Amino acid sequence: MSKGWGTHIRSSLRLAAAGAALAIALSGGAMAQGLLPADFFNAPIDPSAPTGVEADNLAFDGNTNIITASGNVVVTRGGYTLSGQNLVYNRLTSDAHFVGAVTIRDPSNNVTETNDLQLTGGMKQALLDALTITSYDGARITADSADYAAALQTVLNNATYAPCGECVDDKGRRIGWSMHANRVTQNRADGSLALEQPSLAVLGIPVAWLPYLWLPDTSAGTIAGLRTPSFDYSEEIGLKVEVPVAVYSTRWTEVILTPTLLTGQGFLMGAEWIQRFDNGSFNIKVSGLYQFNPGAFSFSEAQEEWRGALQSSGEFRPIEDWTVGWSYTKFTDAAYLEDYRMTTAKSSVNEVYATNLTPDTYIDVRMQQFNQLGDVTDASQRRQAKALPNARFEHFIEMAPGMGRFEISGRLLGVRRDDDALTGANGKPYDLGYSGDKTHAVFQAGWQNQWIGAGGFVATPYLGGRADVAYYDGTSAAAGAPGETTLWSATPIAAMDVRFPMAASDGSTVQLIEPIGQLVYRGSDTTAVGITNDDAQSFVFDDTNLFSYNRFSGSDRQETGLRANIGGRYQANFVDGSYLELLGGQSFHLAGANAFAAPDQAQTGVGGGLEDETSYAVLGAYGVFSPGFKVGGKVQVNTDDWLLTRTGLGVTYSNAGYSAKVDYNYIAANTQAGVVKDQQEIGLELGVPLMDYWRVTGNTYWDITNSSWLQVGAGLTYDDGYVVIGATATRTGPTHTSPDDMRFTGSFRLKTPAGLDLGLMGSTTR
Repeated sequence: MSKGWGTHIRSSLRLAAAGAALAIALSGGAMAQGLLPADFFNAPIDPSAPTGVEADNLAFDGNTNIITASGNVVVTRGGYTLSGQNLVYNRLTSDAHFVGAVTIRDPSNNVTETNDLQLTGGMKQALLDALTITSYDGARITADSADYAAALQTVLNNATYAPCGECVDDKGRRIGWSMHANRVTQNRADGSLALEQPSLAVLGIPVAWLPYLWLPDTSAGTIAGLRTPSFDYSEEIGLKVEVPVAVYSTRWTEVILTPTLLTGQGFLMGAEWIQRFDNGSFNIKVSGLYQFNPGAFSFSEAQEEWRGALQSSGEFRPIEDWTVGWSYTKFTDAAYLEDYRMTTAKSSVNEVYATNLTPDTYIDVRMQQFNQLGDVTDASQRRQAKALPNARFEHFIEMAPGMGRFEISGRLLGVRRDDDALTGANGKPYDLGYSGDKTHAVFQAGWQNQWIGAGGFVATPYLGGRADVAYYDGTSAAAGAPGETTLWSATPIAAMDVRFPMAASDGSTVQLIEPIGQLVYRGSDTTAVGITNDDAQSFVFDDTNLFSYNRFSGSDRQETGLRANIGGRYQANFVDGSYLELLGGQSFHLAGANAFAAPDQAQTGVGGGLEDETSYAVLGAYGVFSPGFKVGGKVQVNTDDWLLTRTGLGVTYSNAGYSAKVDYNYIAANTQAGVVKDQQEIGLELGVPLMDYWRVTGNTYWDITNSSWLQVGAGLTYDDGYVVIGATATRTGPTHTSPDDMRFTGSFRLKTPAGLDLGLMGSTTR
């Protein structure tokens, strides 16, 4: 904090004991009456004289309740000046004293020096009346007076909080925001904060006022969750104005009502109950309305007069290392939450769970129901799976030094569907799930060690096995569905990973070349160990899974046979902090059944580059170069005819307020999976500073395959580090996932020095 810590503030309090404190400095030595001048430290003090306090720095330790002013500390009143290097005030004992050397000057310029001067009476109160606290991150709190006398309360009168300090930049312009209150009361017992007649000023301009505001505590989580008014708009609901009001609030309980006016649909009411405990919390939220114009919605299940939802979640820690909880959403129709701008999520999960986490053990047990949100019919919801249960565990045992590590893991997945989830693409069927009940249990155990040889050679052996048992009741009548089936399988696993990192340095650049080779054997010809594939449907072969022992994303499928993975890594670290990394290689199926060539009802891995004996080659490249230049890319190449099958490239630049980003993606046609033509797109985003704090942005994305715009948009933003005000407009094209959508968004955010966002945002959509 700069000098001038405390502005001169008038005080009516006496400085009655100041003379007694100063007399300590005069009590020693031979002082005969008549040797001292008549005006020596006896000038009267005007009770109405202003008090000034200055210091270079002020620190507050919340754990010890000690305020310390340090560096050129000066306290002045009625012509008297006290100066030193450290002034300490203990909030608990009300003790205020200078530590170390102190100089005292009276109105007649008589000077005395002493050590460890205790402030009493009026001078101590004067210190508090000139209160200004500046935190380590630059925030400033000022008040006309402070009262720390109450055992559990701190009261600030006529107080102002400004995260930007003076809130004036080096060119004399107002920036940031501040909050003023006639009275602020902090209850140290529960951490709550009460503000009487608080007002908010942005860029020095008052913009909001409340008669009273109560916060249960001032932690980052509470401030971030503070409800603020919001607005929104869509053609179906009209203008939406939402004003949350805390009707009851304590440290343990909050009740919040959210009346919402909708110019197109009437009045929506929401209520939320939040209950906290020492070991957790839960909340229950309900909302609903009677629609004035149900016909404004095109989705049939949204065309009802009454619509609403019930939401609840909770989490507790009943014992050490265990967490239990739940989440639940029930709605009149799946489109309600999206239509009334309560969520942007595309799905919700109803679940109860219990999780145990220790340094060597992980256990997670859940019962789950998955719901889609949006214009989704009840018939579509019946195709969604329920996981009853979804349980897994992992445990690691560190053996004696040099003996490696033993790992055990397990999974129990029960899947229930009411109806078949069947779809297709260009004549290729995609059976995403069958009706009925399926249960799949997996147990895997393995030992792994690492041997480091001469010259840095590293070998990592793995020995283990996997056991599967699965049952499907055969309910589905779909053509590709299996009948009632029970499957037992055991898979021995052996692998060896060898690497030989070689490093070199010229004193400024460090380079690493690391050849990598793997042999992986999974001794089974059963690839669909879950009978039906419900949890291993996504697969892309790239540098991130090139050296994986099992590339399937879930437990229902597994790799089989003997496979060799060959490749390497190159890294360069430069003296300016820049770096470059390349990772690439190829996989070869040597013997046994190839899981990626086996049929799968969800078309997993079909045409993905691993179905042949020689896989596609993959390469990943990543780099960061000064100043602010980053690049990343992935390439997948069919080495039979040297054609690109998949490419992704991203380049970003950010420096001195300027920014640019280019994204390019290409996926070749895959007729085996029903993708009949190439997919290719490119996007460009730009940001240009117009003047101090102002910035203009623009973006455009182009669908190269269909010669069509995917998206175009522009925006204007003000950001001084504490206040963010912005407006954007975005239009999507006919081949976008949300086609022909026009959206205007306005945002207003307040930020603290630590980056905490206290945001308020509104948007409109056409």
